[in-house]
Formats: sequence, C-alpha cells, structure tokens
Amino acid sequence: MALLCGAALLPAQSSNPPGPDQPAPVRTSITVVEHIAAETPANVTTVDALQLARIPGDNLDDRLRTIPGFSLFRRTSSVVANPTTQGVSLRGIGSSGASRTLVLFDGVPMNDPFGGWVYWTRFTPAEMRRVEVSRGAATSVFGDLAMSGSLALFPEEPDKNRYSAGYEGGNRNTHDAWGDFTRLWNNLAVSASARAYSTDGYFVVATPIRGAIDREAGVRFATGTVRIDSFSGPQRIYGELNALAEERANGTYITHNSTGLGTASLHYLYQLPHDGFSVIAFRSQGQYHATFSQILNNRNTERLTSSQTVPSDSMGGSAIYNHAAARWNVVAGADIDNEHGFSTDHVPGTIPTIRVAGGTLFEHGVFVQGDARIGALRVFGGGRQETAAHRNYFNPSGGMVLGSSRWRARGTVYRSFRSPSLNELYRDFRAGNTLTVANAALQPETLFGGEVGGDFIGETGSLRVTAFHNSLDRLITNVTLSSTKTLITRQRRNAAAATAEGLEIETRKQWRSFIGEASYLYASSRYSTGPYIAQVPRHQGSADLSYQRGRTLLTAGMRAYSYQFDDDLNKFRLPGFATVQLMARQQLTGSLSGVASIENLLDHQFLTGFTPTPTIGAPRLWRLGLLWER
Repeated sequence: MALLCGAALLPAQSSNPPGPDQPAPVRTSITVVEHIAAETPANVTTVDALQLARIPGDNLDDRLRTIPGFSLFRRTSSVVANPTTQGVSLRGIGSSGASRTLVLFDGVPMNDPFGGWVYWTRFTPAEMRRVEVSRGAATSVFGDLAMSGSLALFPEEPDKNRYSAGYEGGNRNTHDAWGDFTRLWNNLAVSASARAYSTDGYFVVATPIRGAIDREAGVRFATGTVRIDSFSGPQRIYGELNALAEERANGTYITHNSTGLGTASLHYLYQLPHDGFSVIAFRSQGQYHATFSQILNNRNTERLTSSQTVPSDSMGGSAIYNHAAARWNVVAGADIDNEHGFSTDHVPGTIPTIRVAGGTLFEHGVFVQGDARIGALRVFGGGRQETAAHRNYFNPSGGMVLGSSRWRARGTVYRSFRSPSLNELYRDFRAGNTLTVANAALQPETLFGGEVGGDFIGETGSLRVTAFHNSLDRLITNVTLSSTKTLITRQRRNAAAATAEGLEIETRKQWRSFIGEASYLYASSRYSTGPYIAQVPRHQGSADLSYQRGRTLLTAGMRAYSYQFDDDLNKFRLPGFATVQLMARQQLTGSLSGVASIENLLDHQFLTGFTPTPTIGAPRLWRLGLLWER
C-alpha cells in the first residue's frame, strides 16, 4: 500500500545543520508528518538542506545518489529518463521500473498510482529542508511500497516569513528558474513554490552508431506547490496541492512522452505532550502519454508502432494515534488506498487497432507498533495486517537497540511484500527494439530480511556500518522470451527465489573548515538459479570533500559503480564507471549568492543500457546562476 501511517510523537527537529562543536546525535526515528515520527531500530540517513546544496545535480535523484544503495531502474538521470524507469530501490533489491521504495512528500505518497515510479521533477532541491532515508522494512508502519525502505521529503516549514528565488543556466541550452515564499500571520500561513526547467539534453546513443533518426533526449517541465495552514492551540489543519506538467524527447524523432498530474491533500494534527493524533486524506490524478517506434536500417529510419495514453487516479487516507511515555511508546493506525488506471494503445496499420487494459487495486491495512526501554536497551515489536489484491498478509517486525545518543548497536528482523502495480499487470512498452509485455497473472513479491549494525558519532566525525540479508520470493522482473538482431521480447514474470545481502558503510569527518563524507555499498543480489539480479552493481560508493568558511562553500566529489547486468540472462554487461563533480557557492551580499556546478567533469562516457543498441549517460554538464534569499 502506498501509505506510511504510523508514528510516535517527538519534539520538533531543527532544520539547521549542526555546527563543528555540535555533532548530531544518532538518529533513531523517521519523520512522517513534520513533528510526528516513528522510532526504528534500523539505520536512518538524514540529508539536510546544506548537504543537498553541496551536491551537484539538476534534480533530487541526482543528489540522492550519494546514499548507499539508492538507484533508479537504470543509471540514467531523471533529466532524460522516461518516467516509467524512475522507480527507486535500495540495498540491491533491484527494480523493474516500479519502485520498491515508498516516497513521501509532507507525509503524502508520491509514487505514481499506475506504475509506482516517481516523478523526481516534482521536487525542487533548493526548497528541500530535509530528506530522510530508511532502508529495509524494519517497522510495521509501512505498506507494501516500502519493501526496500522509504524516503521522506520535507520542504521548509511555514514557521516564518520567507522569500527566495534562483536561476541557473548551463550548456545544452539548460535553464532552471525557481522561487518560493511563505507569509505568516498569527493563526494562518500561506506558502507557495514553483519551478520551471528546460534543456535540449544530449544524445543517448554514441556517435559511432548514431543514425539519422537520433536526436537529443531532453525535458521541459513546470511544477508547483501551494499550502495553507491554520493553527489553533494544539491543533493544525493544512491543505496542500502539488502539480506537474512535463514533456520529454526520448532520443529519436518519433518517440516522446508527456505527463500532467496533481495531488491534493488535507492534513489534521492534534498534539499534546504525551499523545498525538493525525489524519491525512489525499487524491492524485494524472495522465501519461507516450509514443513508441521500431528502429530500422542502422538507425536511419523508424516506424511508429504505437501511441499510448494512460490516465490514472488514486484516493486514500490514514489515521494515526500514538502515546509516548518516558520508557515506552505505542502507536496504532489504519490506512486505505484505491488505485485505478487504464492503458490505451493505438496501433497503426492497414487496419488500425486499439488495445485497452487496466483495472483497480484496492488496499487497506491496520497496524500496531511499540517499543520499550530498559536502561540502555530498547526493544521493538509490531505487526501489520494488510489486504491487497483480495489477499491477506501479516507482516511482523522486531528489533533491539543498545546504546546512548552517541553510539548504539542495533538489530532487526522483518517481513514485507509488494503487490504488482497496474503497470506491470496491464501495460506493454517498447524501448528501442526491446518489447516488454505485461502479465495479468503476476503474484505479489515477498521478502524476509534482517540486519545488524552499529552507529558512532564523536566530536568531529561519525561512522555507520550495517550488514543485511534479504530473502526474496516471486521477485517481479523482465524475463527474456526471445532475442534476435532486430527484436528482443520480454515479459514481466515472477522469477525464482533470490537473495540480496551485503554491507553498508557511511562515514563523516570534520576538520576545521573541511568536511569529508564517504559511503559504500556491497550488494550480492542473485537468483537461486545462479544469475545476478539485473540493474544491481556489486560495489558502489561516493566520496565528497567540502570547504566552508565565511561566505564560501566549495565541494569536490566522486561517484563510482562496478559493473552490472542489464537483463535477466546476464547477457548484456554494463561496465563500471566513475564520475567527478564540482560545486561552488559564494555569498555576494547579505541576500544574494552566486552558484556554479559541473557534473561528469572528465566527460567520461559510460553505458546505461542495451535496447539492444548500447545507450550512454550524461556527458559533462555545467551550470552558473544566482540565488536570492530573504
């Protein structure tokens, strides 16, 4: 289910990053809606506004790739990737385009109701106050979209009058403009933000094999959010509307896609010192349109194979109650989600045909989660009963934490599942000369996992280490049915059982005006029959060194990935690669700053997929701009 519905009430957390003499304590919770958070025995990574500002990248997914295990379906940025490949997974579980990670914006699910993928263009990085990442299904408050974890996104709170605007321009005819404001009265606040972006993009096929049909893959989009808050003693009511309109060129003259979507939500919060109550109701509606082609004559001609339209909508809500005592917490909740969508394909020919497929997914669940402290030991336990696709699932979780605010040892075990999306059940699609067919007989995926780890935070540094093991059954993947020089045919199927196990390491060290951060993930993800799970590198990592003093901020970073396979047969191997990024920010006046960034500084060419033609990732991209804040 696309909801996260349970929490323990905690004090408000500052959005300001800690200074050199104020290291952040070990984080033990993930926030659901502003001041409401759920305690967890798992590793939670928090990326604050300053950390996001230090990382180059057009969209939020580019900046979150520094987190161990964060990956989209392919290596391609959301700047040029088709939205249907933008599902996110964590810890090497792999993705077939549908997301195995729940993404929340102010507590509202942002996964597409038809396909489960995420439109990263909806989120403006400069306006994010905090991003929290919880890997694994360590608490029973999560629904089925959180099989590999969750991401909680939070923009700036409406707690003061604020105005900001920015513009950046770069190569490839790139333009990015954004702005936001908050106006606060005694018991009322109005907030709004908007962003407009366009780029010609770049060729996704290398020069030696490029043909007459090839053009740059690029995107134009506009997005915005409006929020109105009303305060009254311990109560808060606010409504929020987020909308996106985007158009994409997909790399040839015939192929393109466009999307229009919006989510409206209403939130009610009631907070007392030891009790809290929250209700959320939301509705999302959108339409995706795409064209597909057959590529012929050494990429010199192409033929339209279908034009596809996918309207979808979802409606849902959640209710949460919690009680927080000195030594124990308990939280209980319920949620409901109804998703509806149809894929309509117009197939040209001597006798044009129309194919229509789709349906409705109705899911609902209840849960209870508790924890208790005995000295330095805290124990966790919970269970979630969920009904999805006319089947009942019970997912328990349990764990322990031993330690203080500066260090802790932790361990947890859990069980979770994911229902196939409407996209996997009913929608066919084509990428180049690779055709992937839907499968209405798909069964839900299941996962049984566990992890152990430790966290330590000293005066000027931190270290987090986690070892994990996940046993997967009926994993949904794209299974190759036939392969020729002109056409690869695949179908979404429940594959054999699989395991995903590995090690995560995150470390941070501060020395005077310098901050060094590094992360690493080792993931061995294989089917019981032998092949590796597609789209999962065995090794990946990142390292960044930042200098911040006075009005100056400079960052140099590197991201590296080992080889991975692009298909279930492990026939198409994508070699490993590394890229270098630079970022600079200089405050010019009290309110005005200059910014500059370069991605893929060395202009390294790397492969992102086979369709079966090899496709390539982003070349060197640079941007310059101004940021005004008051």
